[in-house]
Order: sequence, then structure tokens, then C-alpha cells
Amino acid sequence: MTGDTPTRLQIPARTAAAKLIVVVRAPDAADYDRVLDVLVEAGIRSVELTLTTPGTLERLPELLARYGDEADIGVGTVVDGEQLDAAVGAGAHYLVTPVADPDLVAAATLAGVPIVPGGLTPTELFGAWRGGAAAVKIFPANVVGPSYLKDLRGPFPGIAAVPSGGVDLAGAAAWLAAGAAAVSVGGPLLGDALRGGDLAALRDRTAEFVAVCGQAS
Repeated sequence: MTGDTPTRLQIPARTAAAKLIVVVRAPDAADYDRVLDVLVEAGIRSVELTLTTPGTLERLPELLARYGDEADIGVGTVVDGEQLDAAVGAGAHYLVTPVADPDLVAAATLAGVPIVPGGLTPTELFGAWRGGAAAVKIFPANVVGPSYLKDLRGPFPGIAAVPSGGVDLAGAAAWLAAGAAAVSVGGPLLGDALRGGDLAALRDRTAEFVAVCGQAS
């Protein structure tokens, strides 16, 4: 194989240390604040806001000003170059995509923003990693389980992987024990909080996840 080895940016330091990314897929960007207030106060240091939530990019500079000193704010569900450029321009600390698109990896790296592309097969995951991804997202993680990462790390011992999709509290512990760089969680932590649910219960669930992931640090 010929060619230069791509530059690899690292996932942000707070995300790497916390080993926990919370995916906040809200009905509307106006719904972010009440949930992010609790998450950040309870110790979350990395949040992925998704482009499937209307208004995310428009609100991102404001949210970065409010929470960015305490937590990494990433933008997820990036699926094309236009979205990537817009997220970079709005100040995203990192990018996440559900696909292993080498063009997105190259564009993010050129822009100086770490990117975590998603895939499921060894070919997809290693291709994205070889292309310079900061880490690769095993998605959907619930169809393979933590033993899959142990298998991947046989031929690819240096790969940094972040499982995403159906990762609950026990799953977070198991994936981290299997060698995950971090875990990406959504519904099992957020519950009904984005639909007006109990914020005290959200705080309790968050504390549990922070404690479990902190033990793996």
C-alpha cells in the first residue's frame, strides 16, 4: 500500500477522559436547555447534538457559549459535506456520522475537527480508522455486543472504538471492559427527559452512568 499515512486527530480530551458521550436527539433545539443543564451539572463532559433535531446548528454557538467551558459539544448525524462544513463553521468540538464515508473523514481532518464515523463490519470500521478517524463508532452496537470489539482488536489492536445504539448501564460497563475508548448512550440515560419527564430521575441516571464510566478511566 502506498501513500502518506493520514493525520489522525484525537477525540477531545474531556470526552476521552470521561469515556461517555450522551446523544441528545431532541424534538426541537429549543428542548435542549433543560436537559443539558442537568447533564452538565451531573458531570457529563461530552454531548452529541444531532442534526435530526431542527435548529441544532442555529443554536450551536449559543449552546457552546453556555456549556462549552464544561463539556465538549459535538454534532452528530452528519451525512454530507454541506452539513459537515456547517457544523465546523458553527464551532462543533467534534463530529459524528453514522456512515464510514472517507470523504467526510478527510474533510473533517482537513478542517481540524475530530470525526467519529460509524460502521459495523470490519471492512467499514478499519477503512474509516485507516483514513484518519479520531475513533470509529460501532453502530448499531446492540446487534453485536461487547465481544465483537474483542474480536476486532485481534487484527486491529490499535483501533479506538465507540459503541453506539442501545448501550445501557450494564452494556456501558461491558463495552468499556472490552476496550472501548468511550461509550455513546442515548435513551437508556435520557429516558423521557426530552418529552417533559422527571429531571430528578434524569440526574440520578446520569450519576449512575458517570460513576460506571469513571471506574473505567
